[in-house]
Amino acid sequence: MAATAREDGVSGKEQVRRGCEHYDRGCLLKAPCCDKLYTCRLCHDNNEDHQLDRFKVKEVQCINCEKIQHAQQTCEECSTLFGEYYCSICHLFDKDKKQYHCENCGICRIGPKEDFFHCLKCNLCLAMNLQGKHKCIENVSRQNCPICLEDIHTSRVVAHVLPCGHLLHRTCYEEMLKEGYRCPLCMHSALDMTRYWRQLDDEVAQTPMPSEYQNMTVDILCNDCNGRSTVQFHILGMKCKICESYNTAQAGGCRNTLDQQ
Repeated sequence: MAATAREDGVSGKEQVRRGCEHYDRGCLLKAPCCDKLYTCRLCHDNNEDHQLDRFKVKEVQCINCEKIQHAQQTCEECSTLFGEYYCSICHLFDKDKKQYHCENCGICRIGPKEDFFHCLKCNLCLAMNLQGKHKCIENVSRQNCPICLEDIHTSRVVAHVLPCGHLLHRTCYEEMLKEGYRCPLCMHSALDMTRYWRQLDDEVAQTPMPSEYQNMTVDILCNDCNGRSTVQFHILGMKCKICESYNTAQAGGCRNTLDQQ
């Protein structure tokens, strides 16, 4: 599925850059918690034993004339532009990346704004092509990524929406696919596996079980449709009779159909 909008963002390499590795800006933030000057909240948090509350920032210092002043977009002393984009709520200064402040998310997102909508149930901004086409999970973005266990809602790493509705950081999702294909929370397939299932059909057909197992059946639970069915046991996989997925789990012991007759 398409990704969610990410928070404020990380710009690529710039020919001329001010500020820090996180943001291009012409001022330093005066941290309300410790009165120290840092280029951004992330630089502060990486060097202190507490976090900077972006919403409580009141003052900034110009990097050119060094005047400390109220947080604003342009220096009142030397007219230095602190940021092409400035949010007076988040106190975000940066180059213009089509950012917008989402009132429902409570923070700034990378846009452009018209390419995203805020899902009230999921409580996050999603790409327009997901409107009416994604599975809603209430406040899903307020949960930590199940792979790295770090925050998703305010992360600068873009989030990936799985078909089941759960979220992973895009980088975590890509790493997960190197080891498996299932959501770590609900075990639902994390991508369209139809092509692989049909290949597995061929492998199963070409790999007959030994005679002592040919009449064995087993109850299975499908992780994709949550359906239960009784199928012939096969070592390569057991296909759901309802949705034809091989993402199944054995729900009981094997039975010999001849013994039941």
